Amino acid sequence: MKTYEITAAAALAAISVVLQVVHVGWASPWGMWIDLVSVSWIIAYLLYGGRTSIIVSVVVAIMITLVAPSTWLGAALKWVATMPMIVIPMIMQKTMGLKLQDFRKPSLLVLAIAAAVVLRVLIVIPANYYFAIPVWTGWSPAESMTFVPWWAIMIMNVAQGAIEVVLAWLLVFRFRLDRFSSWQSK
Repeated sequence: MKTYEITAAAALAAISVVLQVVHVGWASPWGMWIDLVSVSWIIAYLLYGGRTSIIVSVVVAIMITLVAPSTWLGAALKWVATMPMIVIPMIMQKTMGLKLQDFRKPSLLVLAIAAAVVLRVLIVIPANYYFAIPVWTGWSPAESMTFVPWWAIMIMNVAQGAIEVVLAWLLVFRFRLDRFSSWQSK
């Protein structure tokens, strides 16, 4: 990594941790937040690529474990839920021969969001029922399914995923953060 990428990754991780501590957003009754914590992870991807984005996400997950009331559980679920929003564009980039700046096109953004959100929902519904909700509330998976409908988890994650990617995309391509990207520096 170049020095400017390390500096940017540190700054994006710090912003993410501050957004976790301040925690602007909306909390569901079972503890899931719709928030802005992962927006900087997507910004890191759009500016510097997958490696930098994953580094930012891991650093933030560790920090969330230390500073958030949800500790390791919240950090783990945030990380697991957000990874499809990074991994799917990485896969698209590799398989379709795309460059990071190609994600400027709204058609690619919609395709990436749609595929990533589908994967996200397929991961988080079982993760919530068999892991997060039982650990957080003490309910069994069956009780979790009774009290928290699958469609509520789906709606929250579709909204969260769309907010993360759209806000990051707007900041990078409309508010011109892309002038600091690795691909503009070449």
